[in-house]
Amino acid sequence: MSFRADRMNQIDSSGIRKVFALAATLENPINLSIGQPDYDVDDVVKEEAIAQIRAGFNRYTQTGGIEELKEATSAYYQRRFGAPLENVMITSGVSGGLFLALLATVNPGDEVIFADPYFVMYKHLTNLIGGVCKMVDTYPHFKLTPEAVEKVITPKSKVLLVNSPANPTGVALTRAEMKALAEVARKHKLLVISDDIYDQFTYEGEPASMAGLYENTIVLNGFSKMAAMTGWRVGYAAGPKDLLNEMNTLQQYTFVCAPSFAQKAAVKALDLDQHARIDAYRRKRDLIYNGLVSAGFKVTKPGGAFYIFPEAPSGDGDGFVKRTIENSVLVIPGSVFSERATNFRISFAAEDSTIERGVEVLGALRA
Repeated sequence: MSFRADRMNQIDSSGIRKVFALAATLENPINLSIGQPDYDVDDVVKEEAIAQIRAGFNRYTQTGGIEELKEATSAYYQRRFGAPLENVMITSGVSGGLFLALLATVNPGDEVIFADPYFVMYKHLTNLIGGVCKMVDTYPHFKLTPEAVEKVITPKSKVLLVNSPANPTGVALTRAEMKALAEVARKHKLLVISDDIYDQFTYEGEPASMAGLYENTIVLNGFSKMAAMTGWRVGYAAGPKDLLNEMNTLQQYTFVCAPSFAQKAAVKALDLDQHARIDAYRRKRDLIYNGLVSAGFKVTKPGGAFYIFPEAPSGDGDGFVKRTIENSVLVIPGSVFSERATNFRISFAAEDSTIERGVEVLGALRA
């Protein structure tokens, strides 16, 4: 007799976590695999968290989070995108928000549309709850377009997932491109889930979000990337009142609430000036992109996030990554993020010297 639930057949252990585990066994690897900033949480945020812990703010908060943070996230969207958030709830990271959003809206058999390549959770969470993945092949430019979305829509289509800037490609959509996607969603009466976690990592043009473009949109964002609060598990969601109420109900029986002291500290994180860090990451982007092009890789220049998704030599991403790991360079096979196995993901959230060493080894392996 097996005690394992059948639903576990729908998911696999993350390929990213497997690489993390491998990293622990290597001596001084060139690590270009980790999807988290190479800097720490700001001192002002740390001090606020410490002060709140010492003041006794350690109990449960309301399920939907503290009002101070909900108001601050709405004001942040007003400043950045000209669209204040409505019906905000605080989640246990964007991953927690994504799980709640899908669980609250997707019935078995409902179709969830998203770009391929994709963030790993989109596929596995959809499968876990019985939804059907409708992936839009975006190679080689990696942009989710209205024309490509239209081709996969069926009467069972329910959700359009938009991630910009995107993991794993770093591709960013413009406001005009997002408006065109919003019109497709409106035409076909789809719910949009907008994953904005990398919104501040935008290197060209004006930042854009699906927020304010279409009334049936759930916006997800959080503090793991720009604020480097990956282990603090604080995110937020906003959207139609009825759906956010359902997500809040689900949170009562799952995550309960986001960490109390971390919610207080997150308010401080929203007020920080991040221009210097964005400038530094734009330079890192240029460093990795120019290095890969010089080495002969076929690669799309990322407009945001801190990932780049080059094509592997001979189109064998899995085989090439095996060779890179054998040479102590940690990158992630593209097959972790895609139905294709032609590419690999590099995270340039690393010191410049690490990026330079990594490009040198990758170029030698390609030669």
